[in-house]
Amino acid sequence: MYQYDNLDQTIVDERVAQFRDQTARYLSGELSDAEFLPLRLQNGLYVQRLAPMLRIAVPYGLISSEQLRAIADISRRYDKGYGHISTRQNIQLNWPQLEDVPDILADLAAVQMHAIQTSGNCIRNTTTDQFAGVAADEVVDPRPYCEIIRQWSTLHPEFAFLPRKFKIAVNGADEDRAAIHFHDIGIELYRNAASAVRLKFLVGGGLGRTPVVGSLIRDDVEAEHLLSYLEAILRVYNLHGRRDNKYKARIKILVKAMGIPAFRDAVDAEWEHNRGGPNTLTPDALAEMATHFTAPAYEAIDASQESATLSDDCERQPLFAAWVKRNTQAHKQPGYRAVTITLKATGQAPGDISATQMDALAQLADEYSFGELRTTHEQNIVLADVRESELMLLWEALQPLGLAASNAGHITDMICCPGGDFCSLANAKSLPVAQALQERFEKLDYQFDLGPLELNISGCMNACGHHHVGHIGILGVDKKGQEFYQVCIGGSQAGTARVAKILGPSFSRADLPEAIEKLLKRYTELRDSQEEQFLHVFERCGVEPFKEAVYGNS
Repeated sequence: MYQYDNLDQTIVDERVAQFRDQTARYLSGELSDAEFLPLRLQNGLYVQRLAPMLRIAVPYGLISSEQLRAIADISRRYDKGYGHISTRQNIQLNWPQLEDVPDILADLAAVQMHAIQTSGNCIRNTTTDQFAGVAADEVVDPRPYCEIIRQWSTLHPEFAFLPRKFKIAVNGADEDRAAIHFHDIGIELYRNAASAVRLKFLVGGGLGRTPVVGSLIRDDVEAEHLLSYLEAILRVYNLHGRRDNKYKARIKILVKAMGIPAFRDAVDAEWEHNRGGPNTLTPDALAEMATHFTAPAYEAIDASQESATLSDDCERQPLFAAWVKRNTQAHKQPGYRAVTITLKATGQAPGDISATQMDALAQLADEYSFGELRTTHEQNIVLADVRESELMLLWEALQPLGLAASNAGHITDMICCPGGDFCSLANAKSLPVAQALQERFEKLDYQFDLGPLELNISGCMNACGHHHVGHIGILGVDKKGQEFYQVCIGGSQAGTARVAKILGPSFSRADLPEAIEKLLKRYTELRDSQEEQFLHVFERCGVEPFKEAVYGNS
């Protein structure tokens, strides 16, 4: 992991002192609500339905065991003993008291953490593949590039007050696990025929009220121009993006209005001013950043023996074998696997994690994964470097914690925003819907029969639950003061990126589980084999058979 130098630590410490003063002035009445609003947003503090919410930055999802223990301690002392993993790989506290936030930020700074730019109209946390650095299909490790973007964008004076919030994602593997098509800027790292690193830039993607698949703007940018090209895009957006209507202020609206050719021309004209300038990354700078993300000290092991031990363990324990199949990932290092720990146990709010679980996972990370964890945009946690022979021990340790569910990538491993239980923007509650669906479909044999299936739930059109890109998406809507839920199907965040299609009229909360069950029944009737996944059936058959199954001839 990247470790703060003296400059990093000084910036974060000074930011804590600054916000402590701002908070004291607000509480004393010296600052009005309107004056305090941009100051608190710059430090990750929202005012929600019931209490403030503090969003803690987890840069590109990397967190150490020491940092996770610190958040567990903070959640006990200042909150209600739990945290929530967000879809930007950050961690949220939903119940802090305003007067305690400066102390929380000081405690975070002591372990090289902060909440800077986790809200507001600025460049938010850059996200990436949760398996970065270890994935078997990785072409270029994206973490050094994410860290470069983090350092460049943090407190950047020119981009501190953009027309709207701005999100960047980076992917460096064959499979896109970072959803780069649905970000303001998506970057794909690849190697050309000469094995040199090159960058593809997508712009204008996003969800929310106007879901849009990002468009390719340039496909052969040299690694040295990462920052100068980013800066050119941001300058065009900052200059021309709308500020008179927040619903039309995202870069996707600007790109659509200008058209890709005109937008590209404007970016290229801006790029001429700074290309080759101070933001050009030298080979030494890139190499130095890469030194912060070297492989851990893998043990000298017999990979074939590791695999044999794992095979024997799976044969002896079928439940363990199911967990290995669904919750572990192929690894670059022979004899190791990456493990996804889903925070989706039935009855638990998706993405929530208790202080007790945080402490336990920190200890397990120390024992089995070199003291490092990753948060994911699916609201789960990954241990990236576990020996195959120790997977059984890890699985057994996860069981009493309620963290051994073998449902990764299946229907109960759902993305879900906090919804109306917490968020003042929500039209409907999301968490009761998630719980009802968990209970309806929790039988593992049923989930395994369905195969991989992404179900995403949002409480409003801001789409924090990514419902537009779920294989099945659920959106909370308001109908004359009553909560209803619109269903869409066929979304995809990777591969052939696509926005889901609305199925038809919305459902009451009580009727929703049965409607989803009808969808799934029709899927199993339509598939050619048990291996054909939901998304493939949708691509082959379209929306009409599913619509007929749910609504009948009406």
